[in-house]
Amino acid sequence: MQPTPWTVIAIYFVVALVVAGAICVIPGLFTRKRPTKEKLEAYECGVPPTSQFTGRFPIRFYLVAMLFVVFDVETASFYPWAVRLRQLGLFGFTEMLTFIIVLGVGYAYVWKKGGFSWR
Repeated sequence: MQPTPWTVIAIYFVVALVVAGAICVIPGLFTRKRPTKEKLEAYECGVPPTSQFTGRFPIRFYLVAMLFVVFDVETASFYPWAVRLRQLGLFGFTEMLTFIIVLGVGYAYVWKKGGFSWR
């Protein structure tokens, strides 16, 4: 009996969830938990911390980090396109031009909203 494609996908997801859960749970079962003052202290590149930071990071920090990841990944898609530019012809060129325009509009929108400002 041949399994259906949906059965194979379901088995794949079940195995992925079991493996991910095992990777998260098993190390905690076998490690020793002996917290000391030094282990619980924040590590700052070998320099003793100057103060205890108990507040929250500003949302701008996360926003800039996420925007960097988004635009970095989008920019990385230029390399495969550049390698196959001759085979793609005019269609590939117009598709990439459209992609660059959409990316530029998104970049301009974020810039206009102040997404790249640290203040």
